[in-house]
Amino acid sequence: MVMKQLLVRFRERIRAFRVAHAGNVTVVFALATIPIIGAVGAAVDYSHVNSARTAMQSAVDATALMLSKQITTLTTAEINSKATTYFTALYTRPEVTNISVTPTYTNNTNTQLIVQASGTVKASFVSLIGVSSINIGASSTVKWGNSRLRVALVLDNTGSMADYNKIGALKTATNNLLTQLKSAAVNDGDVYVSIIPFVKDVNVGASNYNQPWVDWSDWDQNNGSCSKSSYTTQTTCTAQGTCSISSNTTQSTCSTAGTCSLSGNTTQSTCTSAGVCSVSGNNTQSNCNNAGTCSNAAETTQSNCTGIKACSKSQYTTKSTCQNNSGTWATGTWTKATWTTGTWTAATWTPAVWTPTSHSTWNGCVMDRGLSNGPSLGNYDTNVTVPTTTDVGTMYTAEKYSSCPQAVMGLNYNWSSMTTLINNMSPAGGTNQNIGLQLGWMSLTGGGPFTVPAMDSRYKYQQVIILMSDGLNTQDRWYGDGSSPSSQVDDRQKLTCTNAKAAGITIYTIHVNTDGDPLSTLLQNCASDTNKFWMLTSASQMVSTFSTIGTQLSNLRVAK
Repeated sequence: MVMKQLLVRFRERIRAFRVAHAGNVTVVFALATIPIIGAVGAAVDYSHVNSARTAMQSAVDATALMLSKQITTLTTAEINSKATTYFTALYTRPEVTNISVTPTYTNNTNTQLIVQASGTVKASFVSLIGVSSINIGASSTVKWGNSRLRVALVLDNTGSMADYNKIGALKTATNNLLTQLKSAAVNDGDVYVSIIPFVKDVNVGASNYNQPWVDWSDWDQNNGSCSKSSYTTQTTCTAQGTCSISSNTTQSTCSTAGTCSLSGNTTQSTCTSAGVCSVSGNNTQSNCNNAGTCSNAAETTQSNCTGIKACSKSQYTTKSTCQNNSGTWATGTWTKATWTTGTWTAATWTPAVWTPTSHSTWNGCVMDRGLSNGPSLGNYDTNVTVPTTTDVGTMYTAEKYSSCPQAVMGLNYNWSSMTTLINNMSPAGGTNQNIGLQLGWMSLTGGGPFTVPAMDSRYKYQQVIILMSDGLNTQDRWYGDGSSPSSQVDDRQKLTCTNAKAAGITIYTIHVNTDGDPLSTLLQNCASDTNKFWMLTSASQMVSTFSTIGTQLSNLRVAK
């Protein structure tokens, strides 16, 4: 437009010379140079004006974006004031005068912020042809409403975060990020955030102890009390017990022990083959069978006892003396001897009783999903399959972990509660980035400990995970010792990273490497692209890095 105006002015000047007939060659030559000099001057002025306009557009764009991050908390007067302040700080072109900045904010179903700027550039060369100044202007529009953000913050809370005040820098960086994300939301629900502090385990909330997605098999096996107090697991406890015969301390020896009704017989076979006769002196069953006692003590055989009469008073041997002394003269009564075999009473084994600790005492920590002896065939520790009671591998296994971090917080926009959670984080425990990443992913999709707000079909959703760790993986449910790097834990995480990105999740990763560890290629490759990975060498760098990510995420919420 500026060049067109200049050409019009040149044509008007040239037409004026056509009606003049006087002059000479010198005059004609001088007149011929005017268009040439004017064209050159116009090009110089045009370049200058175009540079000023380009800088103005850049300043207007930046002003609109900065203002958009806090627009919902400002009054109209504050919007106007800040727009001018931001723009004048960014636009340092003293040759531009009469600068005016006008912001226009509308908050409805098509919420937008328009920032317009204008100014005047004093002309240099083209002033010779009557153009003293040139007006310039720029406009930038920020629109909300077509995109919504859901962000999972997966944050390292391990013991090494105590070094170099990393945990303090993380709190500052995260709180600043939350402020940025809050500012990016025009309406509640535009931005949702979940927070997943992780160590070796993740705390899914102690109040969930009655939820069906919690597996208690390991807990019940390893946490409880034994009736024989020296045993601390269910397996070792129930292998113990008490025998009814005290000298037998194992179940195997107890099962063969017992007592015999006939003393001196210590085995079941000798006991049941032994016996005792009711008539003493008969030590075998055959002798006992022929023995007996007569009511007439004088007779010792059955034939004499029952065949020969005798006095009931044995001192009288004749009928007359017997009867005269009140005795009874008659045959005797024979009582046959009885043989009683030994009775064997087997010993009884009473197993020790294991009483699991009440589930209500759980601190909320869970281990990687899978089986007690390793990952399940479904690799549920690396995906977001919804837990079901029909497959224990999909459930989250409770553990009584002493270094349990702060409990997770699912997607929400309760900014004050999120700040409280962040400020309460403290460092302890080993490093298992994978369980944090898996639960961070699930916090975006729902299932288990997370209920996810429904998505509105009128909007486009950006789902993001920010994974921050200060070290290398050292331990998960099955692998590692908690102090040395574990390639097996890394292998599990590689699967999770691949699966999450394939599902459309954008992943930012940050390695805070203050100890001179090798570059974490695991975190580097986990990021969605090379521009979404940072390796930091000091704790303080977290603040600027989180701010950069916050700016990128805020820009996802707007369209210029």
